[in-house]
This record gives sequence, structure tokens and C-alpha cells, in this order.
Amino acid sequence: MNSLSTQPLAHLLDTLLTQAETTTIEDICAATGLSAQALEQQKGCKTAYAGFYASLKNFAIPVSRRTGELLYMLARCSNARVVVEFGTSFGISTLFLAAALRDNGGGQMITSEFEPSKVARAQQNLQTSGLADLVEIRSGDALQTLGSNLPQHIDMLLLDGAKALYCDILKLAETGLRTGALVIADDAADSPEYLAYVRDPANGYMTLDFDDDVNLAVRLG
Repeated sequence: MNSLSTQPLAHLLDTLLTQAETTTIEDICAATGLSAQALEQQKGCKTAYAGFYASLKNFAIPVSRRTGELLYMLARCSNARVVVEFGTSFGISTLFLAAALRDNGGGQMITSEFEPSKVARAQQNLQTSGLADLVEIRSGDALQTLGSNLPQHIDMLLLDGAKALYCDILKLAETGLRTGALVIADDAADSPEYLAYVRDPANGYMTLDFDDDVNLAVRLG
């Protein structure tokens, strides 16, 4: 069974991804008041991310369809039952992963989103898709919302929020990552601290880079 090809999810994903594709770098620069060069610098900032991401509340900025399908496949082939996500936005990546949980026979997904209006959109999209029962959205700064009460057994972690926080969020979830757990970081090149951490064998990961700037890490123990 593949829920990605069934309704209402298939139509919903098509609509959301098509809408997201209309967003340009010029749109983002206009919304944030930053130049393209300043946008690149902002990605590495750990102190001003709140205001920056609040200015992007009307933009999904999701994973690509290809990356979404990769997430679904990884969750299916690993028989994931517990997934944690950093950066919900409109819930597009959340839908891909929740669909995998449904097709795996059920499970639990915890995701965190800073911007309240995006939380509302994501909740609506999950209701429309019929996957809401599998997902808990934690509203607020992920350094707090994912800082406690995470499952003790995590099969997969998706990092797709503020790039400067990737390493911090990984360390919050790390004690719950089972041996063999998958960690996927979207736009990983924008988080050199994270890449340095997972690429250091002393930290217990093996990594592989995909196109679309996706890094896959496997927890070795």
C-alpha cells in the first residue's frame, strides 16, 4: 500500500507543492527585507532566527517532492514507528512521513514549529489528509518544545528548521535515537556545524550526501 497515491493525500500534496514552487528568492528578500547575500548569512545565525522565520510565515519553503518521496521510502524500508521532526512549516514533509507511518501500520510523529500561523496551517493540512491522529505538533521554539518529553526510542529524525540549530536539535534527540536510527538533514550545507558533528566518527554516525543538498546519517550506536 502507498498512501501517497491515494486521495485525499495525493491531491493535497500536489496542491501544496505546486503553490510552494511559485515562491522566488525575490519574494523571500522582499518579505524579510534582506538581500540575497544577507539571507545566506542569516542561515548561520543562532541569535536572530526567531524574527527571521516569523517574517517567512506566508511561505511554505518545503522539501522538494523528490526529497519528500525519499523520506517516505526511508521510513517505509526502516519500518519506522516513531519519527521526530524539526520544522513543520505547512506540514508538507510531515505529510510524507505520516503517510509512511500509516502504511507501516501506525506510529507516532512529533514535530515542532515556531510560527503559530504555520502550526494552524499544518494542523488543517493534516486533518484534510486524514493523518492528524498520527502527529503531535508542538508549537514554539524547538529548543524548548523538543527539549523534553521525547520518546525513548526514536527511529527517524528530520531536521528542516533553522539551519543554525541542526546540531543543537540533534543533541536534544540523540539519547533517544536507537541504533540504526536515520537522521535526515535538508539543506545540510547551510549547517556546517551539524555536518562536522555527524561526519566525525567519534560521534557515532555514518553519513551520505544526496542531491538536493540532503544529508543522511545513520546512528551506529
